Amino acid sequence: MLTGKVALVTGAGRGIGKGCVLELARLGADVAINDRSHTGDAETAATEVRALGRRALIVYGDIAERAECEAAVERTVAEFGRIDVLVANAAKTVRKPFLELEEEDFRTTLNTTLLGAFHCAQFAARHMVRQGEGGSIIFMSSVHAVIPVRASVPYNAAKAGLNHMARTIAAELAPHQIRVNVIEPGWTDTPGERAFLSDEQIQQGAKRLPFGRLATIEDIAQGAGYLASPASRYVTGTTLRIDGGLALLGQGQP
Repeated sequence: MLTGKVALVTGAGRGIGKGCVLELARLGADVAINDRSHTGDAETAATEVRALGRRALIVYGDIAERAECEAAVERTVAEFGRIDVLVANAAKTVRKPFLELEEEDFRTTLNTTLLGAFHCAQFAARHMVRQGEGGSIIFMSSVHAVIPVRASVPYNAAKAGLNHMARTIAAELAPHQIRVNVIEPGWTDTPGERAFLSDEQIQQGAKRLPFGRLATIEDIAQGAGYLASPASRYVTGTTLRIDGGLALLGQGQP
């Protein structure tokens, strides 16, 4: 479905980002894997992509910095000759009560989660326009965009802004046949989530979800595969919520 296409996924060393990398590779795309840290996660992801018979490129860089966003896109194009899909997944979160937040907590969250996504999308879209063959930009948002999850003011605000930014970009890029969409994961079992919660807390919380379990990384990645593929060729400016009904509860994390 994506044979001959090239994708860049940000924040892709592990978690949802890595899941998207592998799903796009399974669908036939060559993939550039962005990661900020040199922990070996990106190398592992690249090895798994190559095992699927696709080409992989690692592009290290901090998506909070505009110059590094540009470098990630340019390296992708230099290596593969084009870019057809961007999954803007990189994000940062701080979990603190509102009254304890510092300005820097808000600033660093926005710089990666909202501004970083903007920078990457702009640089990628410029290449897609020049290529003249359309493309797909996927912003990884969250149900935090619509649910006022406590102790997450900066992240909630960044994801809400991301959603409206995506719709606006979709309107501007539609004449170029560049599709721009959002995925809103619900409570997902990722390494990042387990950094905040114990296994027992996750298991107890999952029991209160409509489907009785957290989303898996694969649940979210398959949504990205759909939005990147020709199957969604007439879909733009929309939000795909993959939350197992969490938003139906009308509250945040159980």
